[in-house]
Amino acid sequence: MLFVLLSIFVLRLVEIQVVRADELNAAALDTRSSSTPIIGARGDIVDANGTVLAGSVQRFDISISPKQAVAASQAGLKESDADFAVKSRAVLVADTEKLGAALGKSGAEILGVIDAALAENPKSDHAYIAKSVDTEVWRAVDDLDIPWQYAQSLPARSYPNGAVAGNLVGFVGADGEAQAGLELGQDSCLAGIDGKEAYETGADNVRLPDTTRTISEAKPGGTLQLTIDSDLQWFSQQALAEQAQATGAAWGSLVVMEAKTGKLLTVADYPSVDPNNVDGTAAEDRGSRAFAASYEPGSTFKALTSAIVIDSGQADPYSQVVAPYRMIFPNGADVNDSSFHGDDHLTLTGVLIDSSNTGMSQFGERISDDSRYEYMKKFGLGKETEVHFPSEDSGDLNGDGPSTWDNQTRYATMFGQGMTSTAIQNASVYQAIANNGVRLPVQLTTGCTKADGTVVDQPNTEGVQVVSPGAARATSDMLEMVYKKGWLASQWNVPGYRVAAKTGTAQMSDGTGKYSKDYIVSITGYAPADDPQYVVSVSLARPVNMNTSAAPAPVFQEVMSQVLKKYRVVPSGAPAPELPANW
Repeated sequence: MLFVLLSIFVLRLVEIQVVRADELNAAALDTRSSSTPIIGARGDIVDANGTVLAGSVQRFDISISPKQAVAASQAGLKESDADFAVKSRAVLVADTEKLGAALGKSGAEILGVIDAALAENPKSDHAYIAKSVDTEVWRAVDDLDIPWQYAQSLPARSYPNGAVAGNLVGFVGADGEAQAGLELGQDSCLAGIDGKEAYETGADNVRLPDTTRTISEAKPGGTLQLTIDSDLQWFSQQALAEQAQATGAAWGSLVVMEAKTGKLLTVADYPSVDPNNVDGTAAEDRGSRAFAASYEPGSTFKALTSAIVIDSGQADPYSQVVAPYRMIFPNGADVNDSSFHGDDHLTLTGVLIDSSNTGMSQFGERISDDSRYEYMKKFGLGKETEVHFPSEDSGDLNGDGPSTWDNQTRYATMFGQGMTSTAIQNASVYQAIANNGVRLPVQLTTGCTKADGTVVDQPNTEGVQVVSPGAARATSDMLEMVYKKGWLASQWNVPGYRVAAKTGTAQMSDGTGKYSKDYIVSITGYAPADDPQYVVSVSLARPVNMNTSAAPAPVFQEVMSQVLKKYRVVPSGAPAPELPANW
């Protein structure tokens, strides 16, 4: 009987330790094993010079086990002691005071969390006492070596430059998910890949030492480099904000673009958002209106029509028209200028200087609507730019083109009404004129550098010849005359440099398809006109104190001067050509 019983034990032991060893070990490990993700750090967003605009930092959630806190305070005490409860409470109070001091809280506050948790559930094993503390605080807590306190590492986002480029950079939510701006649009570049680790716990659910093992490694996200210069961005935002507030404008945009590359050096918006304090900015002001808000460009668009007419061989800067205050065209379209005047004998140059709608309409009708429409599309209008910024507006060329235009729209689109474009698109139009008629893809990023050093998502840099170099040069010469002889000549003067620029004033929609009494005023231009390097475009919406193009003029002058100075652009040599405005 003893031999039989021993044999059964031996067989059972062999089954447990040999035959089913792997199966039983796995089951036991599963019972006492826990796993947690290893967060893949989100990549940085940096400006053109490597300055960090968005980066990842380590934060910690501090939690406790209420039941283990009480159990620890009772260790070494005898329940039979008359003052057992008093002594236990004294130990707990001492521990919570030390923990509170490290967290910048009172011990009573932490003690209250423990008491409340146990009152709700006597076996409570988890309660938060602090969330998203920095590394310094976590180290102070960890040094206390309190066994019933735990810290969970979690990623957080930091924006060292605050509101500088905030509307471009965007932000992430409390859960680490991208919410807006480039954080959202370039999430595939920036997002890390989480890993996983496992560890064993004892009966008290405390992690056992030396049991942590990595199941899969975390992979950090890539670094996104922008074309933006953060110093110039800061300067532009300040200048825009000051003038917007001075004129009572509801919002504004300012764009600085390299004429020979299409790179955006500044995309400033007012109001702007600080990604560190998103709730401090109204929801409608957290994006970039430079990309997302389209509007009728008004007379800045006349430069485009002039370039088209010249490129088509239908006019030159000396071509002549008689421009009255008001004209009724054969198809019934009714066009008038902004202020009353007699019949002006204007050249095409004079039409731009005086910003005559009737004059530009006479030049614009010399080419077909279909041809003008195709030119507008080649200039990048009616579609998103190559940036594809989140919520970017494509603008609207009034439906599907000439087939949907009414008689009034046919002429209105010659001088920047009856269609819409964004501030970025307007800057891109002038970039093409400044660059000998070659429009280049708009660039906001230079690429994504992955953790292994490979660079992906580099932008396309191939340009399109929209108008001939001769047509672009002739248009540029006329825009110089606007700068020299226009009504803002004294207000936007940039000493030492030849500048080509045009103003625009347009009524804004009331949201129902009709015009409101509000205006958007703008200036777009480039310098030096003899060798164009930089395009600057400024727009102010609904200015209360000044609803003419004089409102953005100080910003244009200030920012253009700063750009030329910052990049050490050589002053112009030869004087601008003299073109007649009248005949």
